[in-house]
Amino acid sequence: MQNKKVTFIDWGLIDYQEAWDKQEEVFNKTLSVKHENRVNDTSLPTENFLIFNEHPHVYTLGKSGKPEHLLLDEQALKEKEATYYKINRGGDITYHGPGQIVGYPILDLDNFFTDIHLYLRTLEEAVILTLQDYGIEAGRYPGYTGVWLDADNDKARKICAMGVRASRWVTMHGFAFNVNTDLSYFNHIVPCGIDDKDVASMEKELGYKLDIEEVKNKLKTHIADLFGMELV
Repeated sequence: MQNKKVTFIDWGLIDYQEAWDKQEEVFNKTLSVKHENRVNDTSLPTENFLIFNEHPHVYTLGKSGKPEHLLLDEQALKEKEATYYKINRGGDITYHGPGQIVGYPILDLDNFFTDIHLYLRTLEEAVILTLQDYGIEAGRYPGYTGVWLDADNDKARKICAMGVRASRWVTMHGFAFNVNTDLSYFNHIVPCGIDDKDVASMEKELGYKLDIEEVKNKLKTHIADLFGMELV
């Protein structure tokens, strides 16, 4: 039986390593329930989580990424008060920092739909609808994941990056949505391995700082509606 209940948690500003460890713990627990069900022919329900947080300045490199896409050495990282991690999601290098909504849906897609392509498109759609709520027209850029502004012309710039990991239809990692993000930190990487496209934030587009809690609430509601979740 599908369990569409999803526990929403906001970890606030949290160290990247601590958040990664906590994610792994939840992810592995869900996998062990699925393993138990398969081995013992039981039908214990799996839990789902939607986790929002912000991180102190950090660069993360995905499995398909190139280390040379980080343009800072150790000393320069210290000067920028930033950390760097090689991690187990898909995708290349990206930046996380204060003023950015980082979302970690840890879902058993057997509870929703077993299609990773559709999963990514649905997360993108939730961000697109949230931006629409603020009068920002956004869309997709052919051949790339994430959410883009002016995707149909040479001013294309990314406002939300995505990189996920999935095993037995259980997801972790997720998206990074630039709300009030300090975009200068993107100057020190080749974002997502794309060297000819700019990055954007809601603050830069609208010319004022957003109430990030309000943006989170709108985004959370759109995600829940699109996936048919019952948030608890």
